[in-house]
Amino acid sequence: MSKLMKRKTVTLSLMLGALLAVWAGHGWAQNGKAATRAPAQGENADAETEMFRPLIYKGPPLPAPRLLDGKPDLSGFWQGVREKGVPGGNHGKDQPGFILPLTEKGKRAMIYAQNHTPDPEAVCINGGIPRHNSSGLPFEVLHTTDRFATLYHYTTHRSATVAQRRPLPAKEDISKTYFGTNVAYWDGDTLVIETTGLRDSSFEKIWLDENGNPTSDQTRVIERWSRPDYHHLQLEETVIDPKYYREPFKFTRIWNYGGDGRGVGEYSCNENNVEREHIGPGAGVIGPNGNRGFGYDAPLPKTPPSPDAYGF
Repeated sequence: MSKLMKRKTVTLSLMLGALLAVWAGHGWAQNGKAATRAPAQGENADAETEMFRPLIYKGPPLPAPRLLDGKPDLSGFWQGVREKGVPGGNHGKDQPGFILPLTEKGKRAMIYAQNHTPDPEAVCINGGIPRHNSSGLPFEVLHTTDRFATLYHYTTHRSATVAQRRPLPAKEDISKTYFGTNVAYWDGDTLVIETTGLRDSSFEKIWLDENGNPTSDQTRVIERWSRPDYHHLQLEETVIDPKYYREPFKFTRIWNYGGDGRGVGEYSCNENNVEREHIGPGAGVIGPNGNRGFGYDAPLPKTPPSPDAYGF
């Protein structure tokens, strides 16, 4: 080999070595030794998939990535942080007694849901917004300078066009859907999404959360999304619904970054839902800890409870 070829070979090797060192250092800083997968928990630990095991980062906070326009990039695979002593899936988790401020119409709508409507997601109906924001399932965000999209396990998605702040369309121009009609805009480094045009729990198959709280055709949801650092996504949500709630209420949530190269997998609800025809109505009696009656804390009741069981 000539001296020139040897020199080129050595130079190329040094360049590749430096590149790999930088790449490895980058991976360590964001997802390497400082980030570890939480151990599997519960009776089904051996069968628990990596998708639901959170990535716990214990290093110093790292800055959030930025889009080409300088705004925070909210993209990533996000896994919910379970708050100790706080019910999961309940939009009333930040309220006194974990109970939302229902109007009389709201109470009747919830009683109707508890006694006549099976959990919509259990029978493969879109959860929609705001329910997906309190879900225990991870989700994925795809974000560019002009689009914000969320991908969910229930083979559903939603998207918003990010632009200058503008009013929502007139009510008569909106078709009711599970994810509604939205406008999205930036408030500093916070992405704001306002949504209306949702379905109504009193006569349509939709719940506001896993506990069967209602949503109406008057509901307006204001989401404020931010990424305080590389490994966390934060939401402050306000729900305004004069039909079913006495006053606006807030819901907050934090998600952990799930790691590079991970995302929402395939989920075929209709093909896998072998118990669909046997699912009864309602969420079960909501306990004092704010959790629904079956799941973490209690078995499914043999017969649907009467309206008196809900304290209305």
